[in-house]
Amino acid sequence: MKKYTFHVNGMHCKTCELLTESELNEVPEISKVKSSLSTCSLEVTGDFGDKEPEHIAQDLNVTLKPHGYTLSVEKRKHFVKWSDFKTAAPIAFGFMAIFVLLQKVGIVNLVNASVVGFGTAFVIGLVASVSTCMAVVGGLVLSISAKFAKEGDKVRPQILFHVGRLMSFFILGGAIGALGSAFQLGTTGTSVLSFLVAIILIILGINLLDLFPWVKRFQITMPGFMGKHINSLKNINHILTPFIVGVATFFLPCGFTQSMQIYALTTGSVFTGALIMSAFALGTLPVLALLSFSSLGIHKKKQSGIFFKTVGLIVLAFGFFNLINALVAAGMIQPLFSF
Repeated sequence: MKKYTFHVNGMHCKTCELLTESELNEVPEISKVKSSLSTCSLEVTGDFGDKEPEHIAQDLNVTLKPHGYTLSVEKRKHFVKWSDFKTAAPIAFGFMAIFVLLQKVGIVNLVNASVVGFGTAFVIGLVASVSTCMAVVGGLVLSISAKFAKEGDKVRPQILFHVGRLMSFFILGGAIGALGSAFQLGTTGTSVLSFLVAIILIILGINLLDLFPWVKRFQITMPGFMGKHINSLKNINHILTPFIVGVATFFLPCGFTQSMQIYALTTGSVFTGALIMSAFALGTLPVLALLSFSSLGIHKKKQSGIFFKTVGLIVLAFGFFNLINALVAAGMIQPLFSF
């Protein structure tokens, strides 16, 4: 057994650690994998015979490339494809313009001077569902679907997974809201947590843009070991496994999910917390449902650079908007928008 260290290209968030480790753990020659977002590196321990590190990296890339990652022995110079912004910026601007327009005409109450609305939570869920943060959830869906499809059961496992996911987000979202009520956060506590939500979204947006690699070390999420345990649940052979895995996705290390969980805490309400998390989960549902029946994955496409930059700009807009709201609620600045 020998240990090899490779540099990883294509990492955006903490979930990338879990995804790369999960995929490489399936390689027969590997006994241990440790991935790090902060250094964009990956340590592999295994028996590869007399193969040179360059050859090993090429072999492992066959497994990782479909998920948008590549390994290299030498650290590559960070390269930003600025031309992607020519397409990404107008799309992101159009998305946010529609977002504001819906508020202006009163179709939905997406934004408010001091709170994240249910519509906002839904849209953030929609954005999250097509980001790398949801890649692990998508992988779990595909894994469970493939496993039960071999036994001739194609639909029921997928339904159980999504029902479990929606139920857990409603019930546990309510529990988080109740926890906030028990602590009686007050104005100061709510402002601090709202500020934290904004910072999480801003860091996520910057990482999706992939402009400053050093920012990745500041990504705030749940401990990685929770994601590893959740990912291992898919191997349990039981009729209720899809439901249990769906419930457990509430605890995956996804920055989008954590930002909504923190906001649910600030509501101090069981019902509001439950609805916020439910709206977020419903936002992720369309893409995850498509994943159940196909190999959909934007990170596999040639246009993935444009896509992630578009999502990054949208998330940054949400982050800065929430930051301004938090500062306004704390009385530190005057409202800048009249939505």
